[in-house]
Amino acid sequence: MNIINRNAFHNYEFVHSYEAGIVLSGCEVKSIVNGQCQISDAYVFIRNGEAFLLNCHISPYGYSDNRDYSPTQTRKLLLHKREIVNIASDTIIKKLVAIPTKMYFKNGKLKVEIQIGRGKKNYDKRQTLKDRSMEKEIRQQMKRKN
Repeated sequence: MNIINRNAFHNYEFVHSYEAGIVLSGCEVKSIVNGQCQISDAYVFIRNGEAFLLNCHISPYGYSDNRDYSPTQTRKLLLHKREIVNIASDTIIKKLVAIPTKMYFKNGKLKVEIQIGRGKKNYDKRQTLKDRSMEKEIRQQMKRKN
């Protein structure tokens, strides 16, 4: 079970990455295991020395009776203090953004991969698509020759 934010790789150029734990309830974990999570609109922000994940949509688990559940509530991320300081300095001083790109299980614990980067311009996006198509054509030609 991997949840990947493919849109982020198209819209941002990444510089650093961090791995963080996330504070969830049991029903939220079950819902993520079922693949009912979306991180395409999510982002990370720092407040009072703590990291939070905002706009991560986790659908309510079908068999739970939690009536006052909010799918896009703010969730706390578990990071080391120096990682939080590094993320805060990158986002505030360098004007970069912190975007979650992947959710996965590692040793039985749910982890979130956070990447720090800057937004791409439209011409950068077109150049990336052009480079990918050229690489694909080259691979196909090499495959035909062999």
